[in-house]
Order: sequence, then structure tokens, then C-alpha cells
Amino acid sequence: MGYKVVVVGATGNVGKEMLNILAEREFPVDAIAALASRKSLGTEVSFGDRTLKTLDLDTFDFTGWDIALFAIGSDATKIYAPKAAASGCVVIDNSSLYRYDPDIPLIVPEVNADDVVRYKNKMIIANPNCSTAQMVVALKPLHDRARIKRVVVSTYQSVSGTGKEAMDELWNQTKGMYVPGQEVAPKVYPKQIAFNVIPHIDVFLDSGETKEEWKMVAETKKILDPKIKVTATCVRVPVFVGHSESINIETEDFLDWQEAQDILREAPGVLVIDKREPGGYMTPVECVGEYATYVSRIRQDSTIDNGLNLWCVSDNLRKGAALNAVQIAEVLGSRCLKKG
Repeated sequence: MGYKVVVVGATGNVGKEMLNILAEREFPVDAIAALASRKSLGTEVSFGDRTLKTLDLDTFDFTGWDIALFAIGSDATKIYAPKAAASGCVVIDNSSLYRYDPDIPLIVPEVNADDVVRYKNKMIIANPNCSTAQMVVALKPLHDRARIKRVVVSTYQSVSGTGKEAMDELWNQTKGMYVPGQEVAPKVYPKQIAFNVIPHIDVFLDSGETKEEWKMVAETKKILDPKIKVTATCVRVPVFVGHSESINIETEDFLDWQEAQDILREAPGVLVIDKREPGGYMTPVECVGEYATYVSRIRQDSTIDNGLNLWCVSDNLRKGAALNAVQIAEVLGSRCLKKG
């Protein structure tokens, strides 16, 4: 006995990962449908050892289906997610559309799984921004112990967060650097991404921050604690997969770096790789394909009384998107929905 599951946007990077992770984690599936836009109709995608042909999202009837994992943009989600929800199918949405709706839970299972019961408000659960998801997994156990007052985070975000075209742009620009006359001008990004870093993700706001930076602030407050002060600088880097973050935290109570290390070693979803020697830390290349949020470089910040620094790395297509969505489905199934 299991659930009838729909993956919407099954031909994209995140949709493919959702199918992979559902199979890897042996999510109890009685039936599965892979949906895509009409231009991708009939495209084959993998689900474990099975091959699925994509169906047309525009004509699909969600009636009788239990869970729909959405991995499409906000514009399309705005059209189809309410249709699925109205049909009695619980939507777990990876776009930013519903994250800031007070009636819709924004879930990272290691942090606020209890909020999943609020799905009944609108039959929709929101998946957070990729950079927020990995950060709050690392912050939650430290917050429980010492109460975090303030977070200063700088992100180093891979191009896969923008999509396949961005990955292609990085690849083609990199090749073009070595072949005279084959240089590739930026199209996806405002400046060259190969051998460069771009301190600009999403649109600029009147405040001077980008929307990606604003998202990290708003989502951390909603998921973890509205009292925490957060400031972020989000940077796109020439890495294909894997987001990294340099995080500085200030706590109400003193927390020794060794105790923080011990706490994180026991925390759900976290793996500590922290040897104070060359190579004794995690990098994005090493986290690809992994489930964990990796924490390294845990150390005291001597400039304030109760400060810590740490380095956080995760596969953004997994914990930052597809894995978190599947974990939400697992919590939803175990706590709220009946099988079959």
C-alpha cells in the first residue's frame, strides 16, 4: 500500500532529481505520473528501473492523486497548483510562489516538521529556497542550545540553481576561453560566469539587496524564529552543482566551538567534516549526489562575546530542492495521509 504521486516538471533538473530520490528512498508509491509542458510531451524520464513517458500538464486530472511534487516556475505553478489542490491532491511546491503566504507552511523537516499539519489550510506546502534550506538545517540545533540572535551569511551558489541553460553557459564559456574566436558572450547571467564570481542573484530591490538575499532573511525567520536577525550576501560562482555558505552567528548564550561541533555531529541531516588540516573540510564537488548538509570550519569568532563561524555545503538540487520536497512528502505520509 502506498500513495499516488505526481511529479510536475519531470524533465527539468529538479524534477529528475525528485524522481531519482523517490526511487532511492523507496517512497511508497502505488502509482506515479511524470508531467511536463506540451513541448516536452512524451519525453522519457527514469524512475528507478522504470522508464516513464511524460504526460501533458495542461490536460492532466489530479483527482484521485495523493501528492504532487511541483518543480516548475512560479508563473506555471500559479495556474496548476490550485487546480491540483482543489482536486484533493496535496501540493509540495518548489517555487517561491507560496513561501511567504502566512497560511501555507514552509517546511524543512529537520527544523519544523510539526508545521506540516497546516497543509490543510490550502492543501499546499512550500519548499524553501535552496540556500535557506541548508543553512537552517545547520542553525536549528545550535539555536536550540544557545538561542541565535544574529546571522551574517555569504553564499557561493552554483549555476545549477539557475537551470540547465546556466550550466550550459558555464560549460561553453569555459571551453571558449581556450579556443580563440569561440568566446561565448553572457546570456543567462549579466556578466561572464566562467572564471568569475557574480554578486547578484535574482532581481535588485529598492533596499539595494537582491531578492535572493531577501528570501534568505524572510524564510529563515518563518522556518526557524522570527526574532533572529539575518543579513545575507548571495554570490553566483562557477560551480556546476553544490552551494556553499560562510555563516557567522551570534548567540545569546556562550557556545564553545567544540560543543557546537558535538551538537552538530548529532543533528539530523548534518554531517560534520572538520579537521583542522589541509583538506579537512567539505567542498561542493564532494557533496554532489549526497543527502547531507555538511558543516566544516567550526570556530570561535573572537570579535564578539558569543560568536561562531562555520562553513556549510550541500547539493542544491538535492537538499536545496528535490530531497527536501521528498522528505516533506515522507513526513506528510507518516503523519497525515492514509495509504492506498
